[in-house]
Amino acid sequence: MGRPPADVAATIGALPDAPGVYRFRDARGDVLYIGRAARLRRRTRSYWGDLRDRPRLRPMVARVVEVEAVVCRSEHEAAWLERNLLARRKPRANRVVGGAESEVYLRLGEHGLQLAHERPADFGPFLGGEQTRLAIAGIHRAVPLRYARPRTGSEREMAQARGAFDAEAMHTLVRAALTGDLDAVTTIAAALERARDEQAAALRFERAAALQTQLSAFRWVTAEQRVAGVTPTEFDAAGWSDGVLVRFAFRDGRLCEWHRTRCTAAAAQALLDATPRRWRPFAEANATLAAHLLRAGNGPSRTGPEPVTAPGSSGTST
Repeated sequence: MGRPPADVAATIGALPDAPGVYRFRDARGDVLYIGRAARLRRRTRSYWGDLRDRPRLRPMVARVVEVEAVVCRSEHEAAWLERNLLARRKPRANRVVGGAESEVYLRLGEHGLQLAHERPADFGPFLGGEQTRLAIAGIHRAVPLRYARPRTGSEREMAQARGAFDAEAMHTLVRAALTGDLDAVTTIAAALERARDEQAAALRFERAAALQTQLSAFRWVTAEQRVAGVTPTEFDAAGWSDGVLVRFAFRDGRLCEWHRTRCTAAAAQALLDATPRRWRPFAEANATLAAHLLRAGNGPSRTGPEPVTAPGSSGTST
């Protein structure tokens, strides 16, 4: 494919190497493609490589004149945001509505964690059924919930061998980890790391690799994500920087729309005032990024100011 146009290359160079979602636009301002990345700069730059594994994208890439991005706190959050955006509006170059991963939940019972595909559930939602199954296996390896209440002699022996401790304490630890408690996450991850290293030291490399896979899945499931399962369920969050307003629409508990508009600070003020306090840092950081990317790429071809609409309406956006 060669190199991207100079303005696009400059925009890509201004992207952070952080998790997030990116959006390509053509000269008319139409969205061509929505994707997610563990490292935004590296991922977006890859589209101007050989594309041997993605030849269908070549015509789309040739039309890209603008790159936008939202920075997320984790790959899991980026995956959710991509899914939410694609569920609402799928560009032609995207193959799958809502992304490829399945949406799942977890239930915690007497004998441990179980996968669930719908509510009611104790934890979730999470993206990726296979990832979540691997995370369950890892949690059970680190915290032997299945042996918390042994009933027979053989079960008591197994509980002792697996290091099972007080059932209530184990459930508390798992609940804390799956609701974002950093200390609990660190405790379980450290147990899996020790088990992995012990297997590697004993030259059981396949088992060590399996434990590493479970550890990675556990980190995926417990990584912070703020864009699905949100309360309150209906609101807008906006941030403004250097003449650029970025607005995120939350509907049915999910961040599902992302708009960028040029406007004055005065025109944006009502939206900024209506943004819930806990969402202001997220919106402000991404407005700052949007303004930075526009400066780096000399802005889109549409340079005039556009109207700002009241919260809850779609408005006109770039």
